[in-house]
Amino acid sequence: MGLQTPGVRKYPRTSALLDSSAGLGWSTISVELRSHGVSEASATLPRYVEVCLVIAGNKDGLVRRNAAGFCQEARPETGAIWLSPAGVSKEIAITAPIPETAHLYLPTALFDRLKGSYALPNAPADSIRKAAGIGDDVIDQIGRSILSEVTVETAAGRMYVEAASLALAARLLQKYCYGGACESIESPAHGLDHIRLRRVLEYVDANFKNDITLESLAGIAGYSAFHFARKFTLTMGIPPGRYVSQRRLENAMAELAAGKLPVAEIALNARFSSQASFTRAFHRATGITPKEYQRRRRKREKPAPFHR
Repeated sequence: MGLQTPGVRKYPRTSALLDSSAGLGWSTISVELRSHGVSEASATLPRYVEVCLVIAGNKDGLVRRNAAGFCQEARPETGAIWLSPAGVSKEIAITAPIPETAHLYLPTALFDRLKGSYALPNAPADSIRKAAGIGDDVIDQIGRSILSEVTVETAAGRMYVEAASLALAARLLQKYCYGGACESIESPAHGLDHIRLRRVLEYVDANFKNDITLESLAGIAGYSAFHFARKFTLTMGIPPGRYVSQRRLENAMAELAAGKLPVAEIALNARFSSQASFTRAFHRATGITPKEYQRRRRKREKPAPFHR
């Protein structure tokens, strides 16, 4: 079951929802893309760690935030970031329109999954520092990549988002934790050994038509999901989600070439929610649509006429 975003209860009517991850089945993060007008929002008590990333900002405005008796204000310029820990009530005032802001909600359970990798406080999600209008290239890159999975579906989007949300939580713990950075309790990442890698690749080959999670692959390799993603990427040169996506695309191309299945069924085999989403993703990857790919393959494989 996907996470429930708190935006409907939290924001006033001057805040318009542009897009969200609702319905995508994500379990490790929920995302809203919003356009904010001039407004004041009453105090709310968040159950999530929230990261606000300004996608398209307004340098002429201010965002004021009162949380636990502490006031912060900053200009909502493009790329500016706000951090809010779980369990801390806050009031927000916006003095000028902000065209696009991504709100990323990380559940407390996500931080608990990092306990095997970092020396964490008892309540890691509550230990994130409040920050307003900061710049962080790592958070910006991760946040925008997760947002892209909201706007454009990919074959292994859920797995990618699972890995990216863990990386985002780790970044917060490493740099924005009260009492100093939470240090890794594991040695620096090395690649997967041959036996573990073979087990993972064999599992992907046997199950790419089914739902594959980062957690399941990490279990096969015998690592936490966070460290497995780093080790797999170091070994293969691409993240596990992208590898699974490539395998699904290769299979889809083979099924299209065989011409035995309708495109809608091929799209479902590739783990897309619809034929339209599959067509868009296929076009991005190959430059042509699935049906055009079929026509070209049939034309190429058509036998030459026989001449006496």
